[in-house]
Order: sequence, then C-alpha cells, then structure tokens
Amino acid sequence: MTAYGRSRLSRTVPLAGLAGRTAGEAVVAALRKRLTGEDSAEFHKRTSERYAAMLGHSKGVLMKAGQVLSFVALGSLVPPERQRVYQAAMARLQADAPPMAPELAAAVVEAELGAPPEKVFAEFDPHAFAAASIGQVHAARLADGRRVAVKVQYPGVDQAIRADLDNTELLATFLQLLGAVVPGSNRLDVRAVAREVADRIGEEIDYRIEAAYQTDFANAYRDHPVIRIPEVVPELSTGRVLTMDFADGMRWSEAVQADQQMRDRWGEVIYRFALGSLRMVGMFHADPHPGNYLFHDDGAVTFLDFGCVNRFSAEQVELMQRIVAAAIDDDATALWNTFVEIGFLTAADAPTPAELLEWYRDKLQPLVAEQPFTYTPAFAASVVQGYFDRRGTTGSVIRRVELPREYVFLTRIDLGLTALLAELQATGPWAAIRSEWDEDGPPATEIGKLDAAHWARRGLRPAEPS
Repeated sequence: MTAYGRSRLSRTVPLAGLAGRTAGEAVVAALRKRLTGEDSAEFHKRTSERYAAMLGHSKGVLMKAGQVLSFVALGSLVPPERQRVYQAAMARLQADAPPMAPELAAAVVEAELGAPPEKVFAEFDPHAFAAASIGQVHAARLADGRRVAVKVQYPGVDQAIRADLDNTELLATFLQLLGAVVPGSNRLDVRAVAREVADRIGEEIDYRIEAAYQTDFANAYRDHPVIRIPEVVPELSTGRVLTMDFADGMRWSEAVQADQQMRDRWGEVIYRFALGSLRMVGMFHADPHPGNYLFHDDGAVTFLDFGCVNRFSAEQVELMQRIVAAAIDDDATALWNTFVEIGFLTAADAPTPAELLEWYRDKLQPLVAEQPFTYTPAFAASVVQGYFDRRGTTGSVIRRVELPREYVFLTRIDLGLTALLAELQATGPWAAIRSEWDEDGPPATEIGKLDAAHWARRGLRPAEPS
C-alpha cells in the first residue's frame, strides 16, 4: 500500500471506529435507561465531545463537513433535552479552530499579494479575530482609512482537502455518524450526499470563487435597507487571500437573548434573504449556520461567508415554486407530476400522490398552518425527522424520494433555515411573504415594503435571474 493510501485509510478507520463505538454505547445507554431509568445525559455529552475533538483536529474536509452539518444534523436529531449539549460541543467547529502563527499568516499574504502585510495595508492586525477550518480572518485598514477584513487561508490546507476529496469513503463514513446518534437515520444515500458536499467544499478552497459569489450577492443587495453584504476588494483578493469590508455586529449568542420583537424582525430578514435570493437572483446562500450572521440594532442582518453557494436557472426556480404551490393548494396530482418532472421521483417506483402530499405538507407548516406562524424547536425537530426518519408512517415515501445532486443542498438549506428560525422562535406571516414572490402579492410587512422598493429600484421581478 502506498503512503497516500495508508494516509487515507488512517483518516477513515478511526472515524468508522468512533461511529461503531458510539452506536454500541447508544444501545447500552438505551437498555440501561429502560431497565434502571438512568438518564442518558452522560452518553450524549461524551459523544458530542468526541465528535468535536476528532473533527476539530482534522483541519480539512472533515472539519468543514462538521461545520456544514453541525448546527442542524447533530442538534436536531437528538432528543430535545440534549440538543444544546451537541450544539455547544460542535460550536467549536464554527469558531475555535487553532489559529496559525502571525508570521505564517504574513507569509501567506506576502506570497499572494506580493508584499508583506505592513506594506500592503496601512494597518494589519497580525492576530486573527476569527478562525475556521480553511482560513482565519484579520482586521486591517487600507491607505484611504477603509476598514477591511482579510481572510487568509491556512498553508497546505488546499492540498490536504483535495486529497481528502478523492476519498469518498472518508466523507461517507462521517455522514454515517448521524446513524450512530439516531438509529435509522443513516439510511440515506450517504455517498451521493458526500459527493455534493465534496463539490461545495472543493469550491471553497479557491477564494476567487467565493469572491465572485460574494460580489454577485453584494451587487444584488447593495443599498438594501436591512440585508447587508460586505463588499469585496478585488485587487487585494486571490486564491488564498480574500479582502472585504469589515463588518461588525451582534453575534448569534447575543442575538438569541434579544427581545422577541427584535428576534422576529431578524428572523424575517433571514427568511427573506434565504428564499428571496433564490426567486430574485437565482442563488442560495447554502451555509445557513449561526456563525454566518451579524445582527444590528436597527433590525438589519449582515450575511457572511459565501464559499458555499448554489445557483439555479429560472426554469429550476419555477419548478420549485410549482412544487410549493401544489402542496399549499392540496393538489396531490400536480405535486406528484412536478416531483417526477424535476427528478425527485421515478414514476415506476413512486409513492401515490396522496402519500406524497401528506409527507410534503408536514414540512410546510409555516405556509399552510394558521398565520402568523411561530418556528419552534419542536417543529424543527419534526422537519428533520420528516427528511430522514424512514421508520415512521411516511417512511415508504422517504425511501422513494431521490434528490439529484444539484438539489442535495436544498435539504441543508431548509434544515438550516428552519433551525435558525426555531432558535429565534421567530413569528411571521410566512405565507403572505411567499405570496409576494410567487403570486405577485402586496408587501406583507414593513420590511416587505422596503424589500419591494429595493427590487423596484433595480428593475427586477421574482424568478428573473440577473
């Protein structure tokens, strides 16, 4: 076996061992609780710490995949009373990766921009204020006084990630950790999901791709009253250095402690950005986790980290709109036909239209339930169960629904958005907001009026990509 083969094997085997050990301990914990009534808190705490420790040391694909899935997958699939245990442990993957030494960061900047940081910038803080799996962020200032944030990629991380991306079993084994936490939830096509996750992570290696995505979003939302996107500084951005306007604001841990009226407002802004960007410019910000938002006292939200973005054509957007409309209208036949047309079902082996409608409408409660609707952790957990739990009454439907690769991250976006709004306990007229985009309805809220005015100034209408 080559050294490269041994390296790949050495990264996969411990992960598989952890999954197997955890699954066994889960059975023991369940039996112990059944026989003695003993609480399983220690099992969940130990498991969450193990995941965070192993993924945190990977500094590459596993850590990035952990970030992509942590806020939703390991948080919402475990018992509600244990969710915060997992979220607390996995949060380290989002914020506390060990930073590189100042001289190493300076060397990357010099190699990429042609001069040391003190020559390129009027000011450059050698100590990062944020660190993650692929890079870390430094505060700086340009000669004209403009404050900027400089994302610097860890040296060698691109080669490590590209090597891992060739190892399909590595990501597939990681995804199977879900099954170690919740028996039955690992019956999804982990290899298909792994390939799509690998593609998105592969894009994130090159900061030029992220800069292009971020610029597209910034162009679309420039001067928007409540949705803010930091502007990229293209002349100071390369494949391994990304320079953008510095953004300051309230972090997630503070935001969830704010009064409910403000949380409702932030929730609406996040909802409008997530779904409105799809309808207005054909793009999804496909990484909805708490570290990617900054919150402001005027109700605005700044959106960060555009390394993971999905683009869709106007035709694809229209098909997704038809699916939602059919479910809301209780039109089982139209829903079934559109699922087949988009490739979510194979007609030869599909659930009945009635079965499909029952399964899909359960996840659309914010649009079909009495308005206004409040997102809750219990609803978020039910949505996760609706996607992955193949043991329930709708299990036969889940087993026959397929997601083409280009749509795999729709599940991630839906779950992530639902989890965020549930943590905020956000209440809103979500059905009326959807009607603004899909049925040319009037603005449903004051924010809706501001949003409509913004798009009118830009001359755009829903589902008309720029």
